[in-house]
This record gives sequence, C-alpha cells and structure tokens, in this order.
Amino acid sequence: MGEDRRNNERAAGELTNTKQTRSLWSCSRRTFLVGIGAGLGGVSPFVANASSVSALPAPLEGARDAAGSGAGATARRREEAFRTRLDAALYQKNLPQPPLSDNGEESDYPYVANYSKGLPHNGLGEVDGAAYRSLLEALSADEDAAFERIPLGGVRPLRNPQGGKAFDIEGPDCHHLAIRPAPRIDQPENSSEMAELYWMALARDVSFTEYESNPIVASACTDLSRFSDFRGPKQSGLVTPATIFRGNTRGDQLGPYVSQFLLKDIPYGTLRISQRQQSVIPNMDYMTDSASWLNIQNGLTPFASDVFDRVPRYIGNGRDLANYVHFDALYEAYLNACLILLGLGAPFDPRNPYLSRHKTDAFATFGGPHILSLVTEVATRALKAVWFAKWYVHRRLRPEEYGGRVHYSLTGARNYPIDSEILKSQAVQRIFSRFGTYLLPQAYPEGCPLHPSYGSGHATVAGACVTILKAWFDESFVLPDPVVASADGSALLPYSGRDAGSLTVGGELNKLAANIPAGRNFAGIHWRTDFSEALKLGEAVAIGILEDQKNTYKESFDGFSLTKFDGTTITV
Repeated sequence: MGEDRRNNERAAGELTNTKQTRSLWSCSRRTFLVGIGAGLGGVSPFVANASSVSALPAPLEGARDAAGSGAGATARRREEAFRTRLDAALYQKNLPQPPLSDNGEESDYPYVANYSKGLPHNGLGEVDGAAYRSLLEALSADEDAAFERIPLGGVRPLRNPQGGKAFDIEGPDCHHLAIRPAPRIDQPENSSEMAELYWMALARDVSFTEYESNPIVASACTDLSRFSDFRGPKQSGLVTPATIFRGNTRGDQLGPYVSQFLLKDIPYGTLRISQRQQSVIPNMDYMTDSASWLNIQNGLTPFASDVFDRVPRYIGNGRDLANYVHFDALYEAYLNACLILLGLGAPFDPRNPYLSRHKTDAFATFGGPHILSLVTEVATRALKAVWFAKWYVHRRLRPEEYGGRVHYSLTGARNYPIDSEILKSQAVQRIFSRFGTYLLPQAYPEGCPLHPSYGSGHATVAGACVTILKAWFDESFVLPDPVVASADGSALLPYSGRDAGSLTVGGELNKLAANIPAGRNFAGIHWRTDFSEALKLGEAVAIGILEDQKNTYKESFDGFSLTKFDGTTITV
C-alpha cells in the first residue's frame, strides 16, 4: 500500500503541475465574481452592495479559513479531492485480475450449446451459423454499426449487449470481475439444474405453506435427491420440503419461504404501502408446443399475454414470485427492505461512527438518506458487471432453449450431447404427460429476455444491494412479529414456527437475495447457478464500492463489517 500511495502522489503531482491544470484553477472565487460583474456592465449582482457590508473581523476571517471556506482551505480541498479519486482508481487498477474463462461449449458444440434467442433458427430451434458469427463479430468490434448488421429472426431486439463495455468511476471495472465457468450441457450438474426447473414449473401454483404435504413437492424431493450433482440445499444428504427451491446462504432455510421484506408493509414517507400485489391466474403456462416455442426463439412477438387475477394477493407461491420479478424495478425489493428497516428503527451496524456521538448525528453521511441512495446506487454497476459476463464471456444457453434440446433428443429428431441424467428424470415424463412435449413450460408469454443466461441480472443486483444493507445494519437484530402469507395469499398470518425468534436482519436479507432470483427460476428463464454465482458477483461489486466509499468520509471510521454469502465475516 505504501508503494501505491507513492505512485499516486507522483501521478497527482504530474497532473496538478501541468500548465493546463494551473490555468483551469487559477481564478479565485472573488475574481470569478468580478468577471461576472464585468460581463454585466462592470457590476456583479453578487457584490453590488459590497460597500455597505462591513468586512469580517480578522479573527473570523481566520476561523472561516479553518472551517474550510477560505481561499487556502479551498486549494487544499481541491488537491485532497483529486488525490482521493486517484487513490481509488489506482487501488482498483492494481487488484489481481481474475481469469475470464468460459466452459468451452461454444467451441465444442457450436450453434447448439450457447444462447441464440432472437436470431434466425431452423425448424428445430438451431441457430443459423452465419447469424451467430455475426453476433460474435459485433461483440468483438469497436463500432456501433456492427450490431446493426446482426440478422434477427423476428422483431424483438437483443438486450443492450454494449452495456457490458461501459466504464464506471466508482468501484471495480466490470471487466475486472469474474464468475466461474457455467455448468456444461454434457455434465450432471446441468442436468440436475434443469430437473429442478421442470419441477418448479410443475409446482408453480402450490402454496409455500403446503410444501410439507403436497405430493408434487414430495415427488420433486425424491427425484432431485437421485441426481449425482445437485447442489441445492439438503438435509442429511436429501432434498426435503424444508429445503427445496431455497437458496444456500445462511438464513435461507429458516422461517417461511418468503422473506419478511417481501411481506411486511412498507413505510414510504406519509404513506404505508401494503405488499399485496397484482398476480396472474393459476395454470397459465406458455411455450409448451413446438410452434409457439420456435416463434419465440426467433424473436417474434408472443401471441398470448398475461391474464391477471383481479384480487391482489401476498406472495404465496412460485407463480406469485415469478410475477413479482416480471415487472419489478430492479432494485425495488432492496429499497423496500431499507425503508422497512428504517421504519422499524433497526439498529445500524456497531461500527457506525455516530453511535457513540451525542452532539452531532448522521444524515448525509452514515444516516438514512445516505443508505437510501447507496442501496440503489450499486444496481447499475452490478448490471454492467453481469452484462459483461453474459455477452462477452459465457453466452450460456437459456433453459427454454435447452428444453428444445431435451425435446428433440427424446423424440429422436436429434442426438444432442446432453448428459443422460436429465433424460431419465421423473419431471421430464410428467411434463410430457401434461403438455405433450418435453419443452420447459414458461410463466411469461415471451419467455426469457433477449440476453444470455449466465449470470442472472436480478441476482447480481440482489447480491450488490443486499451486501450494502448488511454492511449498514446490525445483521444480528431479530425482526419482530414475523408473518407468513395465508395459503390463498389473501392475508398475512403470524408466523409461530419454532424458529420464529431466529429471523434476523442478516438471514432475512440473504433470503430476500435468494427469493428474487428464485422467482426468475420459477418463471423458467434462469438456472440455479445463474443466481448462486451471480450473488457473489454482485457482492464483489458492492464490496469494491464500499472500499472506495470508506476513504471519502471525514469521520473516524474503522470500516464496514458484513457477513458474506459464504458465511465469512469481513471488514471493508
């Protein structure tokens, strides 16, 4: 760090000593005002009555300089602000570069194992090779026009591939972060993830409160437990109703499936907002026949549309959760969580410097306004990081595309290099019995958005925003009066389970970070690793931003303390 500091000082000295920089900042506040006056006929409106104003006594003039508004203090501040920015930039620049590795599918199984939705396809949903090569050429080009040369199969545009090339001036550069290679279609981990998605589709309308007794959930637990590489949470080596479809982080397996932050009323200024939401009617699944599936793969507008329930309900099942994340503002759930915590008077992290002060309090720094803006600020930076991973590194197949590979493998039209475990799953046979195809039923008429699968944008934003909240609030604080949605979602009921007194801020924030991307999985548009790995990517984005932020405060501050998704506690 000492060498970094010396490098920073040398760079700062070189820049601040240039003629351009000296001329830019040569005018003082007083000469600036006089210049304005000259432009207005020689009299500045700001100093027109200066003769009638007594000059400040010398002691006050010195005090004003000490307080930071005098000319000397202004010059020092300007230099310090520059050095602070330079230090942050060099700190991020000098961090080790992680390997940016894909899983090799694109070269091993060209045009079969990678995302291609929106491009032209043949009758089996296999992408046109020239169109896919055009996409790769555009991604490697530096000109906007290259993206306009990509041939599309329909009318829906590809979702913002150039977002992965954007820069940021706070936190790590989006190209300086990485997630592990995605599971391959010829590996059992991928098979287990697809089986989970088939079961999620079959169980979309089952109330979370009925998982213990529901036969579909019981069958799903038995089937998923048989997979050789299923990495979801288990009890004694088995998937159970208490663990199925949940996340792997601390707190995910405690209490109701849905986080308290998606159920409790939200205090919003003078308003109090109920979290009853407009949901969709049950048993509405899309893209289960080959024709509609192919149209959507080509990027055509869906023929069907959502059918909404007239009665607003609390999130009570997988379809409700999928609908929430179909229309949410991307940081909505975490802003709501922040408002709920502030409304509860939840304690801030013990490291907050204002907890031991009596004459001043937190506001612009370390207070409510600070966290309310910071928790949303990280979202766009998280998106840039995952957009780089999606478009420029992994280009992972979407589950709906993979469903076509399963369907045409089992019907004998093609022999795709798919791991055999998925072809033997009970879920696949149940899907065929219900719909007449092996395609993955979608909760959204349009299926997935037009960008690659790995990682999940919702999950990356979840990881970033929740990390900020865990750094800010006391994670050990137990949330009072826990609730659970009734089976029909019409009301909130007191939660009285044995772990009711164990629902902490940290655990329920972790659960929230799993609930939101799990909703996308319930919809059929993402894989388990899309969210489990993207949470860690978002976490890394947030930690980098906290690293930059902590050096901008003038308060004596020992750093942010938080528990990572892997259970380790760190101080930033």
